[in-house]
Amino acid sequence: MNLLQRHIFASVFFSCLVAAGIFSFVLIVGNALKDLLGYLLAGQLTVETFIKLTVLLVPYVGVHALPVGMLTGVLLVLGRMSAQQEITAMRAAGLGLGYLAKPILLIAVAGVVVSLGLNFYYMPQARTLYRKTVNEAVRQNPLSMIVEKTFIREFPGVVIYAGEKKGGELADVWFWRLDKEKRVTEFLRARTGRVDYDEENNVMKVALLDTFSDRRNPKNPENFANTDTQVSMGEVAVDIPMGNLFGARGTSRKLGLLTFDELWNRRKQLGLENAPLAERMKVSVALNEKAAGSLTILAFALLAIPLGIKVSRKETTANLGVALLLTLLYYFLNVMVSWLDRSPALRPDLWLWLPPVLFIGLGVWLFRRVERI
Repeated sequence: MNLLQRHIFASVFFSCLVAAGIFSFVLIVGNALKDLLGYLLAGQLTVETFIKLTVLLVPYVGVHALPVGMLTGVLLVLGRMSAQQEITAMRAAGLGLGYLAKPILLIAVAGVVVSLGLNFYYMPQARTLYRKTVNEAVRQNPLSMIVEKTFIREFPGVVIYAGEKKGGELADVWFWRLDKEKRVTEFLRARTGRVDYDEENNVMKVALLDTFSDRRNPKNPENFANTDTQVSMGEVAVDIPMGNLFGARGTSRKLGLLTFDELWNRRKQLGLENAPLAERMKVSVALNEKAAGSLTILAFALLAIPLGIKVSRKETTANLGVALLLTLLYYFLNVMVSWLDRSPALRPDLWLWLPPVLFIGLGVWLFRRVERI
């Protein structure tokens, strides 16, 4: 590349990097507020663990921020160059749009490679480590899960409420036991209670004192005529096993959180076992979704080049508006394709390529049209 192309490369690269950084920051803050802030305020996470988990969000949000950053950066740079007549001067000097697009496409191809690495390796690894770190942090201090004046629904089949908490001592304790259909089968209310953790058996032990109990027929818990109401002046012990809460969440991984090797091995295993089409299609969808998502960067770049030249405004709001509309349109197409997930016979894994291929085709058509003008 000569001096002018290096200038375009540096301008577009810096703008894309800043735009992707801003979008990543917004997504990281949103995910941290939604998933981590409650744990931090409840004392279940230390500040160091909170920072570590926030860093682990970077590969996850980067997968979504890179395409939008590429689109926004190209639109901003080319819009400015077009408004300042720099592109007109280049074309008057005999330099075509291909000359202008070469450094941009080079950045886009590099972005596709980075996105493939994130999608197939770094994002699954970071997301898995993120979930394990959250579970382990809470598991090390399970008593902190009891937060006063808060309904605790994290335990399977149990809801707990405590009016006041001082260490392991509780006051005004409400306890509901639920069946598989989330219906109340037993209700306990105690004046005071104690909470201990049996680390060897991974069980939280709750001792309720001065207890009012409301036990119902487990076969028909909604029939209040069968309610057995009594007051117990003694102690009622409740054991809450925590293995299901942390163990299952730590080991169970969705297909989207598997690396390329794991997905490929799963696909071969299902093929050898002659698994149903629906099961095999889920793995194929996960593989194609990651690959097609990476191609989005190139699709956005090809579309942004002619649009950036045609918009030709100095105002960044106009370019950001175009980027937002294109992004919404692209992900709306993705949502429409996702509706086919429940119909494996329609090959949803191949339909996932429709949005990037459509945008690439539209970008090439606009590029040729602008070049003839």
